[in-house]
Amino acid sequence: MERYNIINEVGNGTFGNVWRAMNKQTGEVVAIKKMKRKYYSWEECINLREVKSLRRMSHSNIVKLKEVIREKDILYFVFEYMECNLYQLMKDRRKLFSETEVRNWCFQVFQGLAYMQQRGYFHRDLKPENLLVSKDTIKIADFGLAREINSSPPYTEYVSTRWYRAPEVLLMSPAYGSAVDMWAMGAILAELLTLRPLFPGLSEADEIYKICSVIGSPTEFEWAEGLELASAVNFQFPKLAGVHLSVLLPSASKDAISLISSLCSWDPCKRPTASEALRHPFFQSCYYIPPSLRSKPAVVRTPPSGGIRHLVEQKHVKYSGNLSYCKPQAVQRKLEMDYQGANKYDKTLKNAAVEPPTRYRPPVRNSPAEKSLTIHTWKAREVSNTAEKLANLTIGKDKEPPRQQMPPPMKAGGWDPQSDRFLGRLDFNHGRAYSRKVAG
Repeated sequence: MERYNIINEVGNGTFGNVWRAMNKQTGEVVAIKKMKRKYYSWEECINLREVKSLRRMSHSNIVKLKEVIREKDILYFVFEYMECNLYQLMKDRRKLFSETEVRNWCFQVFQGLAYMQQRGYFHRDLKPENLLVSKDTIKIADFGLAREINSSPPYTEYVSTRWYRAPEVLLMSPAYGSAVDMWAMGAILAELLTLRPLFPGLSEADEIYKICSVIGSPTEFEWAEGLELASAVNFQFPKLAGVHLSVLLPSASKDAISLISSLCSWDPCKRPTASEALRHPFFQSCYYIPPSLRSKPAVVRTPPSGGIRHLVEQKHVKYSGNLSYCKPQAVQRKLEMDYQGANKYDKTLKNAAVEPPTRYRPPVRNSPAEKSLTIHTWKAREVSNTAEKLANLTIGKDKEPPRQQMPPPMKAGGWDPQSDRFLGRLDFNHGRAYSRKVAG
């Protein structure tokens, strides 16, 4: 620990204190977590869940464990430093966060959770205090309660802060999985949009009552296993109808309410996984879609009675966010061209099917065809008279017939150097490289 200079304390938790420090050699600012419990062997330190899980994971949205130090039976964790956590941002906030900010934060958290689930872990203690923020980046921290998905039950009954605890954990289920993290994310998402906790229970029983008052009491059809868990601990659900989330979240969009409703489902099997949550329409604007993969407006061959302009007005394609790439005028021209081509093609087929092949008919007297025939007969007569005169023509002895002038010799390349260089030459640029571009 001599390599670090302690700056100030930034947090005090149940298991340890967190200090802001600086590496004396590199000048890097780090966060050092000092554990309150003493550890008497290195093997005991290495087998801690937080150490084992973080050693197996490396993701941009999961806090990085840089070093583990044990001195005088005291254990220190050296993490990358983050400026604050979500709870601090909400506590000092007077104006609501924009939905864009909330979307970007939750999108990153779900990416980290999806990575965790792929690596076989779930967090079990998701809350705003354990989501660290620096500028626009958010990372999941505090893996002290993390557990492997394939580990054998029974599990710890008390996990996570009460306001973000899933119903199956509140009812002391001996077995649960990564769906508890999805429930917590639903509660956190709602709190980010309203700056108020969604289920602020004062005890376990009051927590269940708060949940029933929001999403309604579970039925046999919705969650039969939950009713069995409640019966096992002699608990009876209050009969409450609940309210629509749009009443509690008036500024939230329909997609946000839809995602929160699915995450905060009674039945853990009905909650989406982190990967499924990332594909929810709420996060659609977070993805970049290449132009070649964007959906294009369908070309309609037969317009309605109102014409092409009416067709474009009625079938105008709307794109969300910055994914709009097609101008309405260009679409209109495309539709008009295709419609005209279709009419020409249909007319050609119709004429070919109905009209019989034309038969030869002799020209009518004094018709244009007859006049044309007369002119051609006169020309033929004139040519025969000229040929007869040439046959009777004789050449004198002193005169030689004129020599026929021969054309100049051709050179390789098809043209004479003394003639016009560009006479009859096609202007082709064979050295030009042509590239094919995909319209997108």
